[in-house]
Amino acid sequence: MSSRTTTVTAYVEDVSPGSGALPPRAWYASSDAASLSLNGIWAFRLSRTADAEDDSFAEVGYDAGDWARVEVPGHWVLQGHGSPVYTNHLYPFPVDPPRVPTENPTGDHLRVFDLPADWPGPSGGGAVLRFDGVESCARVWLNGTDLGEFKGSRLPHEFAVGHLLRARGNVLAVRVHQWSAGSYLEDQDQWWLPGVFRDVTLLHRPAGCALDFFVHASYDHVSGEGTLRVDSDVDGRVTVPDLGVDTATGEPVTVPVEPWSAELPRLYDGVLATQGERIPLRIGFRTVELADGLIRVNGRAVLFKGVNRHEWHPEKGRALDLATMREDVLLMKRHNVNAVRTSHYPPHPAFLDLCDELGLWVIDECDLETHGFAEQGWRDNPVDDDRWTPALLDRAARMVERDKNHPSVVLWSLGNEAGTGRGLTAMAEWIHGRDPSRLVHYEGDHTCRDTDVYSRMYTGHAEVERVGRGLDGGPHRRRELPYLLCEYAHAMGNGPGGLADYQRLFEAHDRLQGGFVWEWIDHGIAHPGLGYAYGGDFGEELHDGNFVCDGLLFPDRRPSPGLVEFKKVIEPVTIEGDASGGTVRVRNGYDFAGLSALAFTWSYRVDGETVDSGFLPVPPLEPGESAEVKLPAPPATAPAGEALWTVRALLAAGTAWAPEGHVVAWGQFGRSARPAPSVAAAGGPVPGEGLITLGPASFDARTGALRRVGAVDITGLRLDVWRATTDNDDGAASQPDARYGRLWRRLGLHRVQHRLDAVESGDDALTVRTRVAPAAGEIGLSTVYRWTSDGPRLGLTVSVTPEGDWTVPLPRLGIRFGLSSADRVRWYGGGPGEAYPDSATASEVGRWQSTVDELQTPYVRPQENGARAGVRWAEIGGLRVEGDPEFFLTARRWTTEQLDAAAHRTDLAPGDTVWVNLDHGLHGLGSQSCGPGPLPRYFLRAEPARFTFVLSEVSA
Repeated sequence: MSSRTTTVTAYVEDVSPGSGALPPRAWYASSDAASLSLNGIWAFRLSRTADAEDDSFAEVGYDAGDWARVEVPGHWVLQGHGSPVYTNHLYPFPVDPPRVPTENPTGDHLRVFDLPADWPGPSGGGAVLRFDGVESCARVWLNGTDLGEFKGSRLPHEFAVGHLLRARGNVLAVRVHQWSAGSYLEDQDQWWLPGVFRDVTLLHRPAGCALDFFVHASYDHVSGEGTLRVDSDVDGRVTVPDLGVDTATGEPVTVPVEPWSAELPRLYDGVLATQGERIPLRIGFRTVELADGLIRVNGRAVLFKGVNRHEWHPEKGRALDLATMREDVLLMKRHNVNAVRTSHYPPHPAFLDLCDELGLWVIDECDLETHGFAEQGWRDNPVDDDRWTPALLDRAARMVERDKNHPSVVLWSLGNEAGTGRGLTAMAEWIHGRDPSRLVHYEGDHTCRDTDVYSRMYTGHAEVERVGRGLDGGPHRRRELPYLLCEYAHAMGNGPGGLADYQRLFEAHDRLQGGFVWEWIDHGIAHPGLGYAYGGDFGEELHDGNFVCDGLLFPDRRPSPGLVEFKKVIEPVTIEGDASGGTVRVRNGYDFAGLSALAFTWSYRVDGETVDSGFLPVPPLEPGESAEVKLPAPPATAPAGEALWTVRALLAAGTAWAPEGHVVAWGQFGRSARPAPSVAAAGGPVPGEGLITLGPASFDARTGALRRVGAVDITGLRLDVWRATTDNDDGAASQPDARYGRLWRRLGLHRVQHRLDAVESGDDALTVRTRVAPAAGEIGLSTVYRWTSDGPRLGLTVSVTPEGDWTVPLPRLGIRFGLSSADRVRWYGGGPGEAYPDSATASEVGRWQSTVDELQTPYVRPQENGARAGVRWAEIGGLRVEGDPEFFLTARRWTTEQLDAAAHRTDLAPGDTVWVNLDHGLHGLGSQSCGPGPLPRYFLRAEPARFTFVLSEVSA
């Protein structure tokens, strides 16, 4: 027993990549050779330690009848065996490389299978057993023979097994350890989820088949010709019928072609035929180069409008099926995303097939991150330890060799947040030597010694602009490298704010070649009691809470308001009207595509009602071109009011990723402003028994509190300055002095008190004077409510004067009140979704309606949400409210305090009162949960303010 235990410990804690696996090679979905999927239900046994059970389960005839059952691909902790663990970068075990804990959950997997009746016999060649992904370390047996072991969770590993196969009763045994030496290289910001989570496949390898091949398909943008050469380890022929190509492997051929790009993803179907096999090829001709300090594809500089994508499903974790992967790509395309960084590991290979087919630029990232070593000043970091270099090179090779034939992959990334060191240099040198047709990316070394781009994370707007203007220094400047924000705009909770400000910088400076929002999807785990669970919900002693929920999609893949905003910010067509509203300027912002695939429509609205509409003739502009297009004359019969033009760019015909009529871009601009609402006082307050009457309203005679407008009961109307802090308000722990949520709580803004100073009945107004201030401080807000009426309507003017030394901005400034009965909401203003000062680009002015429940945005951790911006008027619960100036509208069935206290959506219980906020201003969002806070122009500063509302009962 002790000898066997030593053997187990040795391979688990060995820094080598493994033993017994075949060399890496190109991945392809199919050929005419036989294959057998071994996905499905496997027998499963879980042990607490790596040496708790012997290896007899791998023998033929072992009785596993009393074992549990798990689905492969899958993670055993999501199937009732153990629990998930979430950390951002801290290792959930002692940092003592390469050693791992004794308590090392180990899953033994067993599958018995028969070969299909038509499976070729031994004389027909060999076979390989392929694992596309296993976390984190596995040992494999077939029919009792030890094939070897491997590490590298998100990478393929194959074993030669043809000599071991039987017609019936083959026994495949796999032992998977949660922790291994490889875990030190896989400290990505995600759930730790052990298991066989990608496909397991048996592949027949006919005699004379190609073990590996490399498709080289370049494009010369000057001549319009592509050069194709397919290198193979065995001789064969390459045919591409649409191009008339029929040539030998290794021989280049040059022909006129349509190039591949993310906007126009032209693929040519071809075949690589060897003596034993026919392999389908999907060939995209394109050339990637670093020229004049810019990343150029097919001779043109590209602007990346990208996202970082972890693989995620709320029930299956990283075990994604093809339909889910396709849904991701379709959602990206429909929201104008043109690029994806595969953070922080190579994705399932089928995802790259979809990127080739539908069109996305890809930064393919190696399965490498050692972020936890930052806690000890990067001491003992494996990437600067020569003993680990073979494992690093193995990971680089398995990524490059697997994915080298995908035209969508334009950059290789060495990994993420792994510090610096000799191992990274070795990886870069190997990749540059193996595939000089692509560029190399890595963010962690700002000297850019080994990379072709200057990449940064979460850099603030001001520094990004300095880089764009060439005012930054450093070794990367001397090489004039292009600049990428490989992560920016942290999409955690309500946000990110400031996207439009970043995009303006990207488009203003050539060197700024765009960025990748962090990240694509919230990693919430479906939970029957919590809705979606996050870090700490499974009893983890060490965890990073809901930091794992920081995506543009909710866990169920519903787009968040952040994704809707991003779509608008990065739209590839700019539509802007002139001051008079007589013409519109249309600019083609695509890098490669013209506008011939788009149709343009216009509508003319007055006070949100469409008066007229039609199609707008726009010339088929080429990339970068713009044109002034004349709008039709406004209808002569149009009523008076606020007039707005809305012009949309739609798909003229259906595509592979969206139907005809899909909105690609839109612009809205005004012709006339709206008249500001006002109330001319027609009478003064009338005292009564305990009440004061003013027009349609009743007030408490002692406190001046509004009780009713017509038949609409109103409760608790008062100034409100607090919001349930967002993840971005609470900020990153590394920036404690700039975390506004913390500063607001320190000031006590979440528990302000309202002091009544006076209730004054004048000839034409009721005036209520108050002071709003937190306990334990001397700051406050002198607040005056002045009520007037013209008979049927009630006017409220709120005047706010700060007192004391206000050193931080306010969360919000407006009034809050409760309605006893409300459900439907109608409003004229920004919509249909939520918007905040620095995330309002996608807010379209119109007439909208919703239920109160539909106004809520279901962030995994409840927080401030649901505001509609630029509201002119709203109707809710029988009450109509008009504002001067425009206001933010929020309505919910719980108080702000209840929202602030909730940890999960299931903590929120609807009450009998609907609480309405009419806000004069809101503080911006930013993305300080990891990135920068709001820009100063989006601060809600504590300064004198005056705003007016007109209230009336909605007529039946």
